[in-house]
Amino acid sequence: MYTINQYVKLKSLEEAYELNQKRMNAVLGGTLWLRLGSRAIQTAIDLSGLGLDQIEETEEAFVIGCMTPLRVLEQSEALNAWTQGAVRDCISSIVGTQFRNMATIGGTIFGRFGFSDVLTCLLVLDTEVVLYKGGRKKLADFVKEKPDRDILVQIVIKKTKRSTGYEAFRLAATDFPVLTCAVSRSAEGKVRTAVGARPNKAFLIEDEDELLMGARTEEGIEKYLEFVGAKLTYGSNMRGSAEYRRALTGVLIRRALEKASREV
Repeated sequence: MYTINQYVKLKSLEEAYELNQKRMNAVLGGTLWLRLGSRAIQTAIDLSGLGLDQIEETEEAFVIGCMTPLRVLEQSEALNAWTQGAVRDCISSIVGTQFRNMATIGGTIFGRFGFSDVLTCLLVLDTEVVLYKGGRKKLADFVKEKPDRDILVQIVIKKTKRSTGYEAFRLAATDFPVLTCAVSRSAEGKVRTAVGARPNKAFLIEDEDELLMGARTEEGIEKYLEFVGAKLTYGSNMRGSAEYRRALTGVLIRRALEKASREV
């Protein structure tokens, strides 16, 4: 469990940023993963009063505040219509409804968790993060960076036409995933694939050689799976061995590819 010496509900992001520069202080998201650890927090920084708990749809993008619960994304008709249900699919198996009502998108993405269904799915979309000091950058670039003391303000999913599919494998419902996989295909036919819970954090692979553009044959799919497999590394833990995860990858990519073959 964690202990808090002082709690502050802030009125500005500048105040939150300044307080967060001290290592003993911490930003509160849904606090679901925070409470599983053991930590003494000097000042708990609450962003819930800053209006960052909603999804705003514009002509160009979906702009999601960092304090938006995962359940709101799961139930968003507009967001799920645009992603062909992929966002709902990546969230609906996470623990339970009460958990998803509390877990925030900001805490989920900023944590860069290896087991994250959500991170895997958002990587294959045209997703950007907005940081208070770091500005706007691609999610794929943000994931590679080391955690710092900046504040994640928004997640931006651009309305680029992509057909998307999400798949994950669990040993039991609501458990952490053994492997996660997302695939998206642009209107031009270019494919992106992300594989996570290897058990490392999700890794994005773009089809630089356009192996799948127009390819629907078994030979073409096998060639693409070989291309993806050469870029991934795997590890073992209590949920599965590296070899098991490698074998699962081809199965999940095939399923996600089938979903991503739909017209957009």
